Amino acid sequence: MSEDREREASSSDDLVAVARAVRTRGLRGEVVADLLTDFPERFENLERLIAVAPDGKRQVLLLEEHWFQQKRIVLKFAGYDSIESASALVGSEFAVPEAERVELPEDVFYDWELEGCRVETVLGENIGRVREVMRTGRGGVEVLVVENEQARREHLIPLAETICVEINVEDKLIRIDAPEGLLEF
Repeated sequence: MSEDREREASSSDDLVAVARAVRTRGLRGEVVADLLTDFPERFENLERLIAVAPDGKRQVLLLEEHWFQQKRIVLKFAGYDSIESASALVGSEFAVPEAERVELPEDVFYDWELEGCRVETVLGENIGRVREVMRTGRGGVEVLVVENEQARREHLIPLAETICVEINVEDKLIRIDAPEGLLEF
């Protein structure tokens, strides 16, 4: 129902973050990055990435080569030929324009589309707003973390079709048919 990353958690409104540099690698100016996408194959055809520094500054980088190392990706950019130059990229997110976002099948959503959605029961009772989509265990069971600031409560609601009976990301609304006990402490 939800696509974890390619959080397309936009680093800003018009960009989609696909990786985040965590450290340098080697002496040739490479960076090791966490993948922020469920579509690592997208790097095969990428020539440019937009680096968004922690302070928000952007720059377009030419991708010379990449390869996967365990669950991360190693990126080598033109003009970054030493460990010193590459260290300036650590902490940056690498993004693509939103227009290049991978289209998902119907009834599958990016986490960022669900975050901020109002959650209510099928009877119209307000439960709160989705703060985040959390995954549990290796099976990756998706759970909506829903906050209700007025009631000072947090609910964990499984992102399952039998519970989340309506998801309308345009209206930022999720209707749930909560089984008995789900909303109680």
